[in-house]
Amino acid sequence: MKKAIFPGSFDPITNGHVDIIKRAIPLFDEIIISIGINSNKKYMFSLEERKRFIEKTFENENKISVQTYNGLTVDFCVNIGASFILRGLRNPADFEFEKAIAHTNSSLSVIETVFLLTSTETSFISSSIVREVIQNQGDYKHLVPKSVIQS
Repeated sequence: MKKAIFPGSFDPITNGHVDIIKRAIPLFDEIIISIGINSNKKYMFSLEERKRFIEKTFENENKISVQTYNGLTVDFCVNIGASFILRGLRNPADFEFEKAIAHTNSSLSVIETVFLLTSTETSFISSSIVREVIQNQGDYKHLVPKSVIQS
C-alpha cells in the first residue's frame, strides 16, 4: 500500500494545494494531509478551522484524510506507516528549499519525497499571499477552495 503525507500549515489551504493533492490521488492508495503544529508560529486561522477547511474540501474523496502532528515530519511518517512525503513545487526557489529538506529527511529515514510541479493556473498562489489579500479585504475567492470562503 502506497501511503503518502502532504505536510504543511495550510493557513489556509489554497487552490494550489488542492491541485497538487487531486493530481496525486491516482499515484497513492492513501494521502494524509498533515497539519504540522508549530507553537512558535502565529496563524491567521485556528488549527480547528484549518482542519475543517481541508476535511470539507475533500469530504467526497475516500483516499484522503487529515491529521495533525508535532515534531519531525519523518517521525510522523514512521508512526503512521507512510513511505512518501508529497510536496508541490512552484518555482526554482521552492525546489532548492524542498531539495534540502528532502535530503535531510532521507538522511534521517527511508522516507521518499515525491515532487509534483504546480499547474500553470495555480503556480502563483501561496498561503502567505492569500493571507495578505484577506487581511486587506481583497477578493480571494479564486485563490482558495469554497470551504475557506464559507468560513
